[in-house]
Amino acid sequence: MLEVILKGHDKFYGVSDVVRMFCGVPEEVKEHGRVIAPEGPDILLINELFEDGRSVTYSPEKEYEFDGELLEPGREIKRSLYMALSDITSKKMPWGCLTGIRPTLVACEEDSPAALEEKYFVRPDKAQLAFETSREEQKILSLVPENNLCIYIGIPFCPSRCEYCSFVSSDISCHMDRLKNYEAALEREIKTVASSINRPISAIYIGGGTPTVLEEKEFSSLLDSVYSNLKISPECEVTVEAGRPDTITDGKLISMREHGITRICINPQTMRSETLARLGRKHSAEDTVRVYRQASEMGFGLINMDLIAGLPYENAEEHVESTRRLIELAPANITVHTLYKKRRAAMSREKVMDIEMARGRLDDSVAASYALLKEAGYHPYYMYRQKDTGHGLENTGFAKGDTGNLYNVAMMSDCRDVLSFGAGGMSKRCFAQEGEQYKHRVERCPTIKDALTYIERVDEMAEKKISFFEMQG
Repeated sequence: MLEVILKGHDKFYGVSDVVRMFCGVPEEVKEHGRVIAPEGPDILLINELFEDGRSVTYSPEKEYEFDGELLEPGREIKRSLYMALSDITSKKMPWGCLTGIRPTLVACEEDSPAALEEKYFVRPDKAQLAFETSREEQKILSLVPENNLCIYIGIPFCPSRCEYCSFVSSDISCHMDRLKNYEAALEREIKTVASSINRPISAIYIGGGTPTVLEEKEFSSLLDSVYSNLKISPECEVTVEAGRPDTITDGKLISMREHGITRICINPQTMRSETLARLGRKHSAEDTVRVYRQASEMGFGLINMDLIAGLPYENAEEHVESTRRLIELAPANITVHTLYKKRRAAMSREKVMDIEMARGRLDDSVAASYALLKEAGYHPYYMYRQKDTGHGLENTGFAKGDTGNLYNVAMMSDCRDVLSFGAGGMSKRCFAQEGEQYKHRVERCPTIKDALTYIERVDEMAEKKISFFEMQG
């Protein structure tokens, strides 16, 4: 069992993040100033922060301290601990001691990929990816003025629950009676809050769950409500996460087209039908191709398609083959996610992490997919990471030309305000800090997660957001 004693600081979160990369989920014993990892090596470490800003991690046998320019204390304690655990376990992580969800934020602070390699031990290919993507993100973010608002509208229902998912979404087969009431509540919340919005809207994202799980009548009614209540300029980006091909019908495509929506997501996750069936998804790879071509023929020129690398029931080469098949379809955007362990998902952590690489080298398959995408004319435009991701990898959105999604970049940046409608949504306000170009102070306003309770308390949720944004009617 690994034990890390914190000395001179109380940064349990940062210590736990580093321990998690090497030793599985740790336990924070704050009353004793320790972080414990039952799956880790049998060793005691002390992670100390000194008054001069230095951090040293040491065992009875050895000390670990970075010989160079000091980082801010939170990063410094992680760096010395990473050095120790990397040496003890003989492992190097692709992102080095960077544990946050936005490595591109750190990349913005540096002049070259080499600085990420030297300061944070980031692997050269990931340093280049972060540096390149950070510049694309900043270009896209500049298209969203700081006073403008981004809006998220959530439909937390799916036609079935995937084995890897623990999202707030509900399996609609168990809750058919809730859909109409939920959609009506969502319309009520939008109408109540919309009259108080006095800021321009740069982007709207209708996501889930699977928004197209709504019946055609309710789906069209929701779009009517969005377009009649919100002040949507011709420049405003509106995205619908159509999601699963089995929920996309002619009527829903026609409704989206008639409302003027041009950006949609059709997300196969894999182009291997056998994998889809075993994961609990109710569509085939052929359904994905059929719906994509149908949407393209109807004039939807901005389509994103998601893939997940590291899925069980298929090997690394089969993931790469899925990437090839999507490139043949040539959507504007392709996003490559890496499977990660969601807290309440049915899929076990062991199956997600695949430490023994029984399914092939995930790292290699992701690199191969990236290479294929770049060769086909795609470039990375946004990227983020999640805890308990297979082999410490990342999620990266690729785009052709200037088709990157404004909402994705603005939301992930924590530099632009987001107003969220629907159960489980998180609204946030971002405040610039003096002397900080890329970091903002963020205040958050959650919406109750349970859909039934949301329906019952929708007026309260609406008033809460009006107050949070200090909107005046």
